Amino acid sequence: MKLFTSAILLCAAGIAAAESLPEVLVFSKTTGFRHGSIAAGVKALTELGEGSFVVEATEDPGDFTPGNLTRFDAVVFLNTTQNVLNESQQEAFESYLRHGGGYVGIHAAADTEYEWPFYGKLLGGAWFKTHPAVQEAIVVVEDHHHPTLSHVPARWTQTDEWYEFRANPRSRVHVVASLDESTYDVAEGMGDHPIIWTVPVGDGAGIYTGGGHTVESFSESSFREHLKQCVLWAI
Repeated sequence: MKLFTSAILLCAAGIAAAESLPEVLVFSKTTGFRHGSIAAGVKALTELGEGSFVVEATEDPGDFTPGNLTRFDAVVFLNTTQNVLNESQQEAFESYLRHGGGYVGIHAAADTEYEWPFYGKLLGGAWFKTHPAVQEAIVVVEDHHHPTLSHVPARWTQTDEWYEFRANPRSRVHVVASLDESTYDVAEGMGDHPIIWTVPVGDGAGIYTGGGHTVESFSESSFREHLKQCVLWAI
């Protein structure tokens, strides 16, 4: 009887612990180009959250209501493209962030909502412009104390599709890392090329990371840890 009671108590404790974890909404709606890595990204974020946060994945913009967003400690835009939210949904998301919510933008999150000024502020004006072929490049860590990159070397080799942006966000964001354009074949080139950055939004905050184009990136250990830390930082 004691063993049975102990098992019940342990099960109840496990359920309570799971219910107390932060909740994260992973949003991957696309109305433009659709990345084949989205499913891999959802799977990776779900796995990475085990014991740290709970992932709810959606492609339904109807989830962006004031009441529903209060359930989440952070919202991830995972390879979203083009216009994904209507005006009322945009208002709900902006209010959520200004009142303490967290945002994580992954890769094509920069190819999203070109006509929404508030979203542009999240990106520091750095909407997608063009890109070269997928290839290896050196990511230069600029903030060595930032938890999202504390596990990687100062010059971090990664393979991805390296976006070039319509504007350099540096003056409007905190740059965590940039690309060394001498280490790969650029499309047009930016010269100074931020690729990971953070930005405050009222009582909330956002972080953007340029990786995550390829399926393989979501199984690469150092990038996975970077993603996990991005979510935890946003939380």
